[in-house]
Amino acid sequence: MIEEADLGLETFLSRDIPGIGGRLRMTPEDFVVDEISLNPSEAPLGQIAIARVWRRNWEQNKLVRRLGSNLRVGRANIGFAGTKDRRSVATQLMSFRADIEAVRALEIPDVRILETYRSNRMISIGDLIGNRFSIKVSDVGDDIDIPETCEAVRGEVEGIGGFPNFFGIQRFGSVRPITHQIGRDLVRGDIEGAVMKYVANPMGDGSEGDDARRTLQETRDFERATNELPVRFTFERTMIVHLVERPGDYTGALKRLPRNLLMMFVHAYQSLLFNKILSERIRRGIPIHEPIEGDFVLPLDKNGVPDHDNHIDVTGDNIDKARRNAAEGKAFVSGILYGTDSVFAEGAMGEIERHVVEAEKIEARDFQIVGLREASSKGTRRELLAPVRDLVVDHAGDGVLFAFSLNKGCYATCLLREFMKAGASQY
Repeated sequence: MIEEADLGLETFLSRDIPGIGGRLRMTPEDFVVDEISLNPSEAPLGQIAIARVWRRNWEQNKLVRRLGSNLRVGRANIGFAGTKDRRSVATQLMSFRADIEAVRALEIPDVRILETYRSNRMISIGDLIGNRFSIKVSDVGDDIDIPETCEAVRGEVEGIGGFPNFFGIQRFGSVRPITHQIGRDLVRGDIEGAVMKYVANPMGDGSEGDDARRTLQETRDFERATNELPVRFTFERTMIVHLVERPGDYTGALKRLPRNLLMMFVHAYQSLLFNKILSERIRRGIPIHEPIEGDFVLPLDKNGVPDHDNHIDVTGDNIDKARRNAAEGKAFVSGILYGTDSVFAEGAMGEIERHVVEAEKIEARDFQIVGLREASSKGTRRELLAPVRDLVVDHAGDGVLFAFSLNKGCYATCLLREFMKAGASQY
């Protein structure tokens, strides 16, 4: 069983306050997310169809594949800004190189096409501002003062203007949280190991397909696996069929995956390292909302969110200004997402970043994945503090309701873990 600490989630902002316990996603309707979109400009004669899509309990890649199948277009002709949680009710803006009337006429179970218009531009990953959430935590503890505990945690969060910007468990795989392990193999040059971790690598929990994965792990009989792996394991089966047809071509097998999934592996490994760095900073008592000398801070971009492609080093000459900007929500302390072009911070933060990376025995050049350009990563920086807006907490009968808005790339589950402190399996 994967524990939070295995994913670098090693501490809390509100570590001295007990949690309310509970569980998320008892039903998809318990986790509602609405994208705060950046709408492409309308063009009455445009060839791109833009649609706000509502869906319930759909995994993103499977939704895209189903939409493409119904519209008879390849997945490259479907664009979206961010991946939404599978077990949820979500709305997001999507783009299609397809006839707009065909988009409007789509009929797919638990999918609705809302407003549509024409544009000249597709939507790409990152083309959003953030997300609004409405989430119910069920089965909360009955031996704790829920309102008092929630108010105490809220005070900690509002006191620094946000919460630790960890990558949530979903980043590592909502069903099998192993994407970081696959990314580690890729960075270390073990392409075969990465493939086997994806298609085999049983979790040992009796889940669907576990026996077939175990047999494949032990026998490497890919042809047998085509008959034993469940049909719904679409991506695993695609890779296995490739290996039956082209034995030993592990790089080719990975290339059969959707580009966004292939990119996710190395990104998940970078996310693990970031989580470890953030945990260590908190553990050392160094503030995440206030810069110290040697930090890099991120200014805001034109949409009012931290600019990951632009950072300012904090020195003795500008630290007062940097702290003032951070206090006003105009700049955010950052941590490294390590890649080929990364630069470490200086001072205490630089020491933490170097220590975590060196412990992995990797170098920046390792993130140039030979033969898999799509999986390579230059690296960037990420804010340590996730600002939260419009936070409402309502203890209602059999659970607690939370409503709030977050910037893009910030995880609702990482805010809720501050309140719940319930362990990885509950998120």
